[in-house]
Amino acid sequence: MIRFLIILLCLPVFCVAQVWRQVTIVAKGQPAAAQVLQEEVKRRTGLTWPIREQLPDNGAVILFATVKGAPESYHIRHTSDKKREIIRIEGDGPRALLYGAGYLLRTMEYSQQEVTLPATLEVDAIPEKAIRGHQIGYRNLANSYDGWSPEQYEQYIRELAIFGANSIEAIPFMPPSPHFTVSSNEMTRRISGFCKKYDLDFSVWTPATFDLKDAVKTQHFKQQFDTLFRESVRLNAVFFPGGDPGDNAPQLVLPFLEQLAVPLKKYHPAARIWLSLQGYDSTQCAFVYSYISQHKPAWLGGIVVGPSSPTLEDTRAALPAQYKIRHYPDITHTVRCDYPVVWWDPAFAFTLGREPVNPQPVYYSNIYRFVAPLMDGFISYSDGAHDDANKMLWSMLGWNSQADVREMMTQYANFFFSSSSRREIADGILALEKNWEGPIAENGGITATLTLWQQQEVLHKELAGNWRWQMCLLRAYYDAYTRERAIREYALEAAVNKTLGESGDVMSRAEAILQQADVKVQPQWRDRIISLCEELFKSVSLQTSVAKYKAAGPERGAVLDFLDRPLNNRWFLEDKFRYIRTLPEAEQRKALDTLAGWEHPGPGSYYDDIGNVSKSPHVLRKEDLHTDPLMRRSDTPGFDWWESGYSRKRLSWMVSLRWPSAMRYDHLDTTARYVVRVTGYGESLLRANGISLKPSLYNKGVGEIKEFPVPPELSKSGTLLLTWDDIDEEHLNWRQHSRVTEVWLIKL
Repeated sequence: MIRFLIILLCLPVFCVAQVWRQVTIVAKGQPAAAQVLQEEVKRRTGLTWPIREQLPDNGAVILFATVKGAPESYHIRHTSDKKREIIRIEGDGPRALLYGAGYLLRTMEYSQQEVTLPATLEVDAIPEKAIRGHQIGYRNLANSYDGWSPEQYEQYIRELAIFGANSIEAIPFMPPSPHFTVSSNEMTRRISGFCKKYDLDFSVWTPATFDLKDAVKTQHFKQQFDTLFRESVRLNAVFFPGGDPGDNAPQLVLPFLEQLAVPLKKYHPAARIWLSLQGYDSTQCAFVYSYISQHKPAWLGGIVVGPSSPTLEDTRAALPAQYKIRHYPDITHTVRCDYPVVWWDPAFAFTLGREPVNPQPVYYSNIYRFVAPLMDGFISYSDGAHDDANKMLWSMLGWNSQADVREMMTQYANFFFSSSSRREIADGILALEKNWEGPIAENGGITATLTLWQQQEVLHKELAGNWRWQMCLLRAYYDAYTRERAIREYALEAAVNKTLGESGDVMSRAEAILQQADVKVQPQWRDRIISLCEELFKSVSLQTSVAKYKAAGPERGAVLDFLDRPLNNRWFLEDKFRYIRTLPEAEQRKALDTLAGWEHPGPGSYYDDIGNVSKSPHVLRKEDLHTDPLMRRSDTPGFDWWESGYSRKRLSWMVSLRWPSAMRYDHLDTTARYVVRVTGYGESLLRANGISLKPSLYNKGVGEIKEFPVPPELSKSGTLLLTWDDIDEEHLNWRQHSRVTEVWLIKL
């Protein structure tokens, strides 16, 4: 039975922490664990602990010893006699000893020229999952990795291992990036070597982005693999995604992989090939499962379940039991992904975008615990260093799915930042996650979070060059700055709407009001954001701007480029004003009244910006993350990415739900007549109190109006519940799926 157990015995009455200064590390054969412990302690304290093969006659000792046990398991004991204090780390091989060293490194307290440990230490640890890894692809698409040196990669791989990871996945065969320090092939070779050094598994992600029926391209692809297999000093797995990217049917993929298994076995006999069913329809999935059942391929390690794959439940039910399931969790993206931020305020979605610094320890712990029983392990998807805290969290959860979230973040803060402030910094990381909850204007905790980080910034000037520290500060300042902008810009738009109802040259006055946003709020915060982006590019090659830092694209973490993107409808209104000025005077007044009353339809009428957590009071939400952590039964808003994030359309048209689960209106005028008005895209099969409504107007384009008169008898109770019939559009790309953006209940 796979289990995890850590026991720390330190009774307050009988036990006090002990300070360790001069320590001898004893290890036979110079395992990596001893070197890692020595170097990481020196980095944090200045102490140099010698490594010896024999026990000294006296003094403090950390002893590494190999013993038989469960794979990767380790045991730590603290004993003492008249001559020696000994911390004994026992493990089933070099990898297990490294994890034992990692536990000490995460939990010992550091200060100048000393470390502190409990006087009594008893730890027994066995990982719950056999596969605990992360994809850290050296390619231009990543927002930071492509600028790393081999030395940075080695250090990062070491740190992942310290937090419990046992697998590293690279992405070979990549074209040059403007940030590359060495070629793709060279970095792949080096990463393979680092995995061998630290006794970690090495995997590669290798999609076919061309038609496998093209014999010339397929042969070239095979030659690349042959070189990869031959030059990799360690290779345990080849992951071939069925899609995303790639568009090859399984009838082509499976024979290709069978051929690929021959040279793989030649160079790496124990290695296996893994396949994902990403993008496959039910017929294609059935073909794969039938092939596996009939042929029982020895070269197949199992199935990878990732974005756009069949669910973990469906995969386990269909896959023969002897094959493993590896999860490919997307812990790197915030929108347009498997695990989007739930009910994220649009002010963040339009500025922070898809790849901001995103520590979400509570959210991802809930997700992990939900999916853990269905998988044999994971290698996470990552597009850069911005999700670093999430990687370390998942690595630790792979050992103990029930680990305390705050304690995991405390270990993270202790190892990477400061022992003396580890709890306060852990709370600061948890507070960054809280920043993204609820309406931005109502979340006063955002400013309090910045204050917390500013206090730590003053207290820990020695961390100024630490890229993880810089990332946390960037988020704290960015969130607070965005909130201040949002509050002001919402008020400016409200003033514009009021002005449009007046007489005279209202458009000029409205434009002047909108232009007040050009005077920056909290300019010192803005300046700090800009300086942190510069520091992060220098420290870890984080590319926060396309123009300035050559990010691969606006969606790839380019938060600096959206620092001042309007958070109200300024761009939309300015374009409308230009158009309205071309109309006859009588039509101008009508158009201005439409703009002024768009979100304010008058007494007794209601407006909801359906996907905007700040403007959707009538939208019912079925469940929350405690009971529906994957949000399968409760939709969360999506954010369209038009014109690379610079679309000038009305903001509400870019924020949508497939359909609201329901919308409820109470205390209606029982004598009035009502009409429901809807914008969105595509179809909208609407019901009121369970009765299907017939449209009197039914336009399907973005921002176009549908109208549904409500039969008077349906609103006589004073309560109206709107629901939508589902539509099967699985044959369409998700971008073409119908959706709802705005709903009005208009009192006639």
